[in-house]
Amino acid sequence: MRNRRAALAAIAGAASLALTLSACGQSGEGGSNEKKGDAKGGTIGIAMPTKSSERWITDGANVEKDLKAKGYKTSLVFGEDDPDQQVNQIENLITQGVKALIVAAIDNKSLGNVLQQAADANIPVISYDRLILGTKNVDYYASFDNEKVGQLQANYIVDKLGLASGKGPFNIELFAGSNDDNNTKYFFNGAMSVLQPYIDKKKLVVRSGQTGLTQVTTLRWDGATAQKRMDDILTKSYKSEKVDAVLSPYDGISIGILSALKSDDYGSKSKPLPVLTGQDAELASVKSIIAGDQTQTVYKDLRKLAEVATTMVDDVLNGKKPETNDTKSYDNGTKVVPAYLLQPVSVDKSNYQKVLVDGGYYTADQLK
Repeated sequence: MRNRRAALAAIAGAASLALTLSACGQSGEGGSNEKKGDAKGGTIGIAMPTKSSERWITDGANVEKDLKAKGYKTSLVFGEDDPDQQVNQIENLITQGVKALIVAAIDNKSLGNVLQQAADANIPVISYDRLILGTKNVDYYASFDNEKVGQLQANYIVDKLGLASGKGPFNIELFAGSNDDNNTKYFFNGAMSVLQPYIDKKKLVVRSGQTGLTQVTTLRWDGATAQKRMDDILTKSYKSEKVDAVLSPYDGISIGILSALKSDDYGSKSKPLPVLTGQDAELASVKSIIAGDQTQTVYKDLRKLAEVATTMVDDVLNGKKPETNDTKSYDNGTKVVPAYLLQPVSVDKSNYQKVLVDGGYYTADQLK
């Protein structure tokens, strides 16, 4: 099927070039991306997980913008964290005759059947940030170095607590992402590769005893779920002791954890807030960092991720092989999916201005 798809893409690319030459009377270099997209009649389907997260709204908008700049039409849908709804949405996109799919999965194991429909219709699939599992019908994966995200979070905790210089012991609690998101294990494993030696030496103590990945996941990355778990941990494991650090994999989870901590009088002079990590540099969390509540987040430039995904689509539909930089790490259980991974950046109060404001991700007014 991949050979057939590649052949069709090459034919489409050749036809597009011929039409461009005929219409413009110029060389192939003279044809614009817009004309190529128009010649293919290209509507691209974009399936994002939910509008309840600022992050996915931003992703959807960025992908739409970049595709339209390349001359494609778009059809953007949000599954509202309902795997069945996302499957139905993708089926509808296939029925509409989209030329390619960019999919950020809600449940990465639920898309096998619908992506077989995509393959039968010769529709290439780009897995967006969350690797789709258990199907051969995923062509490429666009994401960030997910283990590095976890390492950045854990190293921040190590640095802030002074663990490398022998300080400790300190109390820490661990949170992970959703158990149906393949990225969760990469984030967690990356973090634990840094933290586990300190736990083994008892320089870090997990008073709840919850250290296994299955014990610390947060379904759908939900802040309210994280808040409830943190409440339970504080009630059961911290009678007179205090929490010194919390590994949180995502800003939405961090906000929930903060709510639980503040309800237990953390943030007062006698009970300072613990070191608290995050991910995605969401606006509410950046403001929280500036205010001195959340301590850190991991910034992933979603503009660049959208650019990678849309370039992959454009290359595939023009018979080109997309650029990748990892062809070994992302085995989805059926195949190793070639990937392009971007680098994340640790952000806290000391560098948010340089990274986020000077870098054009947020304006100073947005952070007031």
